[in-house]
Amino acid sequence: MIVKTVVMLSLFLAPLILMITGNITTPWMLFTAYIICGIGMSGIGMGVMHDAIHGSYSKNKKVNKLLGYSFNLIGANASVWRIQHNVLHHTYTNINEADDDLNAPFFLRFSPHAKHYWLHQFQHLYIWFFYGISTLSWITTKDFVRLQRYKNLGFFSKKFEYRNILTGMILWKLCYYSYALVLPIIVVPLPWWIILLGFLSMHFVTGLMVSIVFQIAHIMPANNFPLPDSGGAMKADWYGHQFATTSNFSPKSRILTWFIGGLNYQVEHHVLPDVCHVHYRRLAKIVSTTAREFGMPYHVKEDLFRAILDHIKMLHKLGRKPSAQLIQLKTNEIK
Repeated sequence: MIVKTVVMLSLFLAPLILMITGNITTPWMLFTAYIICGIGMSGIGMGVMHDAIHGSYSKNKKVNKLLGYSFNLIGANASVWRIQHNVLHHTYTNINEADDDLNAPFFLRFSPHAKHYWLHQFQHLYIWFFYGISTLSWITTKDFVRLQRYKNLGFFSKKFEYRNILTGMILWKLCYYSYALVLPIIVVPLPWWIILLGFLSMHFVTGLMVSIVFQIAHIMPANNFPLPDSGGAMKADWYGHQFATTSNFSPKSRILTWFIGGLNYQVEHHVLPDVCHVHYRRLAKIVSTTAREFGMPYHVKEDLFRAILDHIKMLHKLGRKPSAQLIQLKTNEIK
Protein backbone atom coordinates (compact mmCIF):
# COMPACT_ATOMS: atom_id res chain seq x y z
CA MET A 1 0.00 0.00 0.00
CA ILE A 2 2.85 2.38 0.79
CA VAL A 3 4.55 1.67 -2.55
CA LYS A 4 1.26 2.11 -4.40
CA THR A 5 0.58 5.39 -2.60
CA VAL A 6 3.99 6.79 -3.53
CA VAL A 7 3.58 5.66 -7.17
CA MET A 8 0.09 7.10 -7.62
CA LEU A 9 0.84 10.40 -5.91
CA SER A 10 3.99 10.71 -8.01
CA LEU A 11 2.11 10.01 -11.24
CA PHE A 12 -0.26 12.83 -10.39
CA LEU A 13 2.10 15.39 -8.88
CA ALA A 14 5.33 14.95 -10.87
CA PRO A 15 3.89 16.07 -14.25
CA LEU A 16 2.26 19.09 -12.57
CA ILE A 17 5.57 20.03 -10.97
CA LEU A 18 7.24 19.81 -14.38
CA MET A 19 4.57 22.14 -15.77
CA ILE A 20 4.76 24.82 -13.10
CA THR A 21 8.57 24.79 -13.14
CA GLY A 22 8.65 25.58 -16.86
CA ASN A 23 9.87 22.18 -18.12
CA ILE A 24 6.85 21.57 -20.37
CA THR A 25 7.12 23.60 -23.58
CA THR A 26 5.35 21.75 -26.40
CA PRO A 27 1.74 20.56 -26.90
CA TRP A 28 2.68 16.86 -27.04
CA MET A 29 4.63 17.19 -23.77
CA LEU A 30 1.66 18.98 -22.20
CA PHE A 31 -0.93 16.38 -23.21
CA THR A 32 1.38 13.53 -22.20
CA ALA A 33 1.90 15.13 -18.79
CA TYR A 34 -1.82 15.72 -18.22
CA ILE A 35 -2.76 12.18 -19.31
CA ILE A 36 -0.18 10.76 -16.87
CA CYS A 37 -1.78 13.00 -14.23
CA GLY A 38 -5.14 11.47 -15.12
CA ILE A 39 -3.80 7.97 -14.61
CA GLY A 40 -2.39 9.07 -11.26
CA MET A 41 -5.71 10.63 -10.28
CA SER A 42 -7.46 7.35 -11.07
CA GLY A 43 -4.94 5.41 -9.01
CA ILE A 44 -5.30 7.77 -6.05
CA GLY A 45 -9.09 7.53 -6.17
CA MET A 46 -9.31 3.76 -6.54
CA GLY A 47 -6.17 2.52 -4.78
CA VAL A 48 -5.41 5.02 -2.01
CA MET A 49 -8.35 7.26 -1.05
CA HIS A 50 -10.93 4.50 -1.33
CA ASP A 51 -9.30 2.32 1.34
CA ALA A 52 -8.39 5.29 3.51
CA ILE A 53 -11.95 6.64 3.74
CA HIS A 54 -13.26 3.13 4.42
CA GLY A 55 -10.78 2.98 7.30
CA SER A 56 -9.09 -0.06 5.79
CA TYR A 57 -5.80 1.48 4.63
CA SER A 58 -4.29 1.35 8.12
CA LYS A 59 -5.18 0.37 11.68
CA ASN A 60 -4.22 3.92 12.61
CA LYS A 61 -7.23 6.24 12.25
CA LYS A 62 -5.00 9.28 11.82
CA VAL A 63 -3.26 7.67 8.85
CA ASN A 64 -6.62 6.87 7.26
CA LYS A 65 -7.84 10.43 7.80
CA LEU A 66 -4.64 11.93 6.38
CA LEU A 67 -4.67 9.76 3.25
CA GLY A 68 -8.38 10.38 2.84
CA TYR A 69 -7.44 13.97 2.06
CA SER A 70 -5.74 12.69 -1.10
CA PHE A 71 -9.27 12.84 -2.54
CA ASN A 72 -9.34 16.57 -1.83
CA LEU A 73 -5.92 16.83 -3.44
CA ILE A 74 -7.40 15.72 -6.78
CA GLY A 75 -10.32 18.15 -6.61
CA ALA A 76 -13.09 16.15 -4.92
CA ASN A 77 -14.19 16.07 -1.28
CA ALA A 78 -13.64 13.29 1.25
CA SER A 79 -16.56 14.26 3.52
CA VAL A 80 -19.12 14.17 0.72
CA TRP A 81 -17.70 10.90 -0.63
CA ARG A 82 -17.93 9.28 2.81
CA ILE A 83 -21.70 9.85 2.87
CA GLN A 84 -22.30 9.08 -0.79
CA HIS A 85 -20.21 5.93 -0.90
CA ASN A 86 -19.71 4.48 2.58
CA VAL A 87 -23.21 5.23 3.84
CA LEU A 88 -25.65 5.37 0.91
CA HIS A 89 -24.01 3.13 -1.68
CA HIS A 90 -22.79 0.41 0.67
CA THR A 91 -26.01 0.32 2.69
CA TYR A 92 -28.57 0.59 -0.14
CA THR A 93 -26.67 -0.93 -3.06
CA ASN A 94 -28.70 -0.77 -6.31
CA ILE A 95 -31.83 0.52 -4.58
CA ASN A 96 -33.30 3.29 -6.72
CA GLU A 97 -33.27 6.76 -5.11
CA ALA A 98 -31.42 5.43 -2.04
CA ASP A 99 -28.12 4.36 -3.61
CA ASP A 100 -26.60 7.68 -4.69
CA ASP A 101 -24.51 5.96 -7.37
CA LEU A 102 -27.76 5.29 -9.26
CA ASN A 103 -28.94 8.89 -9.06
CA ALA A 104 -28.08 10.40 -12.42
CA PRO A 105 -29.21 13.23 -14.74
CA PHE A 106 -32.48 12.59 -16.58
CA PHE A 107 -30.68 11.48 -19.75
CA LEU A 108 -29.12 8.47 -17.97
CA ARG A 109 -31.03 5.53 -16.54
CA PHE A 110 -29.21 3.11 -14.23
CA SER A 111 -32.16 1.33 -12.64
CA PRO A 112 -35.24 -0.43 -14.08
CA HIS A 113 -37.25 1.46 -11.45
CA ALA A 114 -36.09 4.91 -12.59
CA LYS A 115 -38.28 7.06 -14.85
CA HIS A 116 -37.89 6.24 -18.54
CA TYR A 117 -37.38 8.79 -21.32
CA TRP A 118 -37.27 8.08 -25.06
CA LEU A 119 -33.62 9.14 -25.39
CA HIS A 120 -32.51 6.38 -23.00
CA GLN A 121 -32.65 3.98 -25.94
CA PHE A 122 -29.38 5.57 -27.10
CA GLN A 123 -27.64 5.80 -23.72
CA HIS A 124 -25.38 2.81 -24.40
CA LEU A 125 -23.89 4.91 -27.24
CA TYR A 126 -23.56 8.37 -25.72
CA ILE A 127 -22.83 7.37 -22.12
CA TRP A 128 -19.08 7.11 -22.73
CA PHE A 129 -18.82 10.85 -23.22
CA PHE A 130 -20.59 11.47 -19.92
CA TYR A 131 -18.42 8.90 -18.16
CA GLY A 132 -15.44 10.85 -19.48
CA ILE A 133 -16.62 14.18 -18.07
CA SER A 134 -17.94 12.72 -14.81
CA THR A 135 -14.99 13.80 -12.66
CA LEU A 136 -15.05 17.27 -14.22
CA SER A 137 -18.68 17.56 -13.11
CA TRP A 138 -17.66 16.17 -9.75
CA ILE A 139 -15.07 18.84 -8.97
CA THR A 140 -17.21 21.74 -10.18
CA THR A 141 -20.87 21.27 -9.20
CA LYS A 142 -21.68 17.75 -8.02
CA ASP A 143 -19.95 17.99 -4.64
CA PHE A 144 -21.84 21.18 -3.79
CA VAL A 145 -25.19 19.75 -4.93
CA ARG A 146 -24.69 16.59 -2.90
CA LEU A 147 -23.51 18.45 0.18
CA GLN A 148 -26.70 20.54 0.16
CA ARG A 149 -28.84 17.45 -0.36
CA TYR A 150 -27.15 15.59 2.48
CA LYS A 151 -27.77 18.59 4.70
CA ASN A 152 -31.48 18.45 3.78
CA LEU A 153 -31.48 14.72 4.57
CA GLY A 154 -30.21 15.46 8.07
CA PHE A 155 -26.67 14.12 7.86
CA PHE A 156 -25.19 17.12 9.64
CA SER A 157 -26.60 17.27 13.16
CA LYS A 158 -24.39 20.15 14.28
CA LYS A 159 -24.93 23.59 12.74
CA PHE A 160 -21.25 24.33 12.24
CA GLU A 161 -20.52 20.95 10.61
CA TYR A 162 -22.09 21.83 7.26
CA ARG A 163 -20.48 25.28 7.29
CA ASN A 164 -17.02 23.86 8.03
CA ILE A 165 -17.27 21.23 5.29
CA LEU A 166 -18.48 23.81 2.77
CA THR A 167 -15.68 26.23 3.65
CA GLY A 168 -13.06 23.51 3.47
CA MET A 169 -14.46 22.29 0.16
CA ILE A 170 -14.22 25.75 -1.42
CA LEU A 171 -10.63 26.22 -0.21
CA TRP A 172 -9.50 22.77 -1.37
CA LYS A 173 -11.05 23.27 -4.81
CA LEU A 174 -9.45 26.70 -5.19
CA CYS A 175 -6.08 25.11 -4.39
CA TYR A 176 -6.70 22.29 -6.86
CA TYR A 177 -7.64 24.59 -9.73
CA SER A 178 -4.63 26.78 -8.90
CA TYR A 179 -1.97 24.09 -9.28
CA ALA A 180 -3.76 21.93 -11.86
CA LEU A 181 -4.88 24.67 -14.27
CA VAL A 182 -4.14 28.30 -13.36
CA LEU A 183 -0.40 27.97 -12.72
CA PRO A 184 0.17 25.91 -15.89
CA ILE A 185 -1.68 28.61 -17.89
CA ILE A 186 0.62 31.24 -16.37
CA VAL A 187 3.90 29.32 -16.69
CA VAL A 188 3.66 27.02 -19.72
CA PRO A 189 4.57 28.92 -22.93
CA LEU A 190 1.51 27.73 -24.86
CA PRO A 191 -1.90 29.31 -25.64
CA TRP A 192 -4.35 29.06 -22.72
CA TRP A 193 -6.85 27.04 -24.72
CA ILE A 194 -4.29 24.28 -25.39
CA ILE A 195 -3.59 24.03 -21.66
CA LEU A 196 -7.34 23.94 -20.97
CA LEU A 197 -7.72 21.10 -23.49
CA GLY A 198 -4.90 19.25 -21.75
CA PHE A 199 -6.65 19.72 -18.40
CA LEU A 200 -9.90 18.41 -19.89
CA SER A 201 -8.08 15.40 -21.39
CA MET A 202 -6.73 14.58 -17.92
CA HIS A 203 -10.24 14.49 -16.51
CA PHE A 204 -11.60 12.55 -19.46
CA VAL A 205 -9.04 9.80 -18.85
CA THR A 206 -9.82 9.74 -15.12
CA GLY A 207 -13.58 9.89 -15.57
CA LEU A 208 -13.66 7.10 -18.13
CA MET A 209 -11.44 4.78 -16.09
CA VAL A 210 -13.16 5.34 -12.76
CA SER A 211 -16.71 5.21 -14.17
CA ILE A 212 -16.12 1.95 -16.02
CA VAL A 213 -14.61 0.25 -12.96
CA PHE A 214 -17.42 1.26 -10.60
CA GLN A 215 -20.31 0.82 -13.05
CA ILE A 216 -19.45 -2.69 -14.27
CA ALA A 217 -19.56 -3.83 -10.67
CA HIS A 218 -23.28 -3.05 -10.26
CA ILE A 219 -25.04 -2.08 -13.51
CA MET A 220 -24.99 -5.61 -14.92
CA PRO A 221 -27.66 -8.00 -16.26
CA ALA A 222 -27.10 -10.60 -13.54
CA ASN A 223 -27.32 -8.11 -10.67
CA ASN A 224 -30.54 -7.38 -8.83
CA PHE A 225 -32.17 -3.97 -8.42
CA PRO A 226 -34.39 -4.63 -5.40
CA LEU A 227 -36.99 -2.35 -3.91
CA PRO A 228 -37.64 -1.99 -0.18
CA ASP A 229 -40.78 -3.52 1.28
CA SER A 230 -43.85 -1.49 2.29
CA GLY A 231 -42.17 -0.56 5.56
CA GLY A 232 -39.08 0.79 3.83
CA ALA A 233 -36.82 -2.10 4.85
CA MET A 234 -34.69 -4.26 2.55
CA LYS A 235 -36.32 -7.59 1.77
CA ALA A 236 -33.07 -9.58 1.95
CA ASP A 237 -30.54 -9.66 4.76
CA TRP A 238 -27.61 -7.28 4.32
CA TYR A 239 -25.11 -9.90 3.14
CA GLY A 240 -27.64 -11.47 0.78
CA HIS A 241 -28.36 -8.02 -0.61
CA GLN A 242 -24.67 -7.35 -1.32
CA PHE A 243 -24.16 -10.69 -3.07
CA ALA A 244 -27.25 -10.15 -5.24
CA THR A 245 -26.36 -6.62 -6.33
CA THR A 246 -22.61 -6.84 -6.89
CA SER A 247 -20.33 -8.43 -9.48
CA ASN A 248 -16.60 -9.20 -9.81
CA PHE A 249 -14.53 -9.08 -12.99
CA SER A 250 -11.03 -10.08 -14.15
CA PRO A 251 -10.15 -12.01 -10.97
CA LYS A 252 -6.98 -13.47 -12.52
CA SER A 253 -5.42 -10.15 -13.56
CA ARG A 254 -2.97 -9.16 -10.84
CA ILE A 255 -1.88 -6.05 -12.74
CA LEU A 256 -5.45 -4.76 -13.00
CA THR A 257 -6.10 -5.69 -9.38
CA TRP A 258 -3.04 -3.71 -8.28
CA PHE A 259 -3.87 -0.63 -10.34
CA ILE A 260 -7.58 -0.30 -9.55
CA GLY A 261 -7.26 -1.01 -5.85
CA GLY A 262 -8.84 -4.46 -5.94
CA LEU A 263 -12.16 -3.05 -7.15
CA ASN A 264 -12.47 -5.95 -9.58
CA TYR A 265 -13.23 -7.92 -6.38
CA GLN A 266 -16.32 -5.84 -5.63
CA VAL A 267 -18.15 -8.71 -3.91
CA GLU A 268 -15.35 -9.09 -1.37
CA HIS A 269 -15.22 -5.32 -0.93
CA HIS A 270 -18.96 -5.07 -0.29
CA VAL A 271 -19.16 -7.87 2.24
CA LEU A 272 -15.85 -6.88 3.91
CA PRO A 273 -15.57 -3.10 3.37
CA ASP A 274 -13.26 -2.60 6.36
CA VAL A 275 -10.60 -4.98 4.96
CA CYS A 276 -7.73 -3.57 2.90
CA HIS A 277 -7.96 -4.45 -0.80
CA VAL A 278 -4.55 -6.16 -0.85
CA HIS A 279 -6.26 -9.16 0.78
CA TYR A 280 -9.21 -9.48 -1.63
CA ARG A 281 -7.59 -11.91 -4.05
CA ARG A 282 -6.85 -14.44 -1.31
CA LEU A 283 -10.21 -13.84 0.37
CA ALA A 284 -12.14 -14.44 -2.87
CA LYS A 285 -11.92 -18.23 -2.63
CA ILE A 286 -13.29 -18.17 0.92
CA VAL A 287 -16.07 -15.72 0.05
CA SER A 288 -17.15 -17.59 -3.10
CA THR A 289 -17.16 -20.94 -1.26
CA THR A 290 -19.20 -19.46 1.59
CA ALA A 291 -21.65 -17.92 -0.90
CA ARG A 292 -22.26 -21.32 -2.53
CA GLU A 293 -22.57 -22.98 0.86
CA PHE A 294 -25.41 -20.65 1.85
CA GLY A 295 -27.07 -20.50 -1.57
CA MET A 296 -25.98 -16.94 -2.30
CA PRO A 297 -25.27 -15.74 -5.86
CA TYR A 298 -21.63 -14.98 -6.65
CA HIS A 299 -21.43 -12.97 -9.87
CA VAL A 300 -18.12 -12.84 -11.72
CA LYS A 301 -16.94 -12.05 -15.26
CA GLU A 302 -13.69 -13.62 -16.34
CA ASP A 303 -12.22 -10.54 -17.98
CA LEU A 304 -12.68 -6.79 -18.28
CA PHE A 305 -13.78 -6.93 -21.92
CA ARG A 306 -16.68 -9.31 -21.19
CA ALA A 307 -17.71 -7.22 -18.20
CA ILE A 308 -17.84 -4.06 -20.33
CA LEU A 309 -19.89 -5.87 -23.00
CA ASP A 310 -22.38 -7.01 -20.37
CA HIS A 311 -22.54 -3.47 -19.00
CA ILE A 312 -23.36 -2.18 -22.49
CA LYS A 313 -26.09 -4.82 -22.81
CA MET A 314 -27.53 -3.72 -19.47
CA LEU A 315 -27.48 -0.04 -20.48
CA HIS A 316 -29.27 -0.97 -23.72
CA LYS A 317 -31.82 -3.01 -21.77
CA LEU A 318 -32.43 -0.14 -19.35
CA GLY A 319 -32.88 2.18 -22.33
CA ARG A 320 -35.80 0.18 -23.71
CA LYS A 321 -39.38 1.04 -22.88
CA PRO A 322 -40.47 -0.44 -19.54
CA SER A 323 -43.22 -2.41 -21.29
CA ALA A 324 -40.60 -4.08 -23.49
CA GLN A 325 -38.48 -4.84 -20.44
CA LEU A 326 -41.48 -6.43 -18.71
CA ILE A 327 -42.18 -8.66 -21.73
CA GLN A 328 -38.53 -9.74 -21.78
CA LEU A 329 -38.63 -10.46 -18.04
CA LYS A 330 -41.74 -12.65 -18.40
CA THR A 331 -40.15 -14.46 -21.37
CA ASN A 332 -37.07 -15.21 -19.26
CA GLU A 333 -39.25 -16.48 -16.41
CA ILE A 334 -41.09 -18.85 -18.82
CA LYS A 335 -37.74 -20.14 -20.14
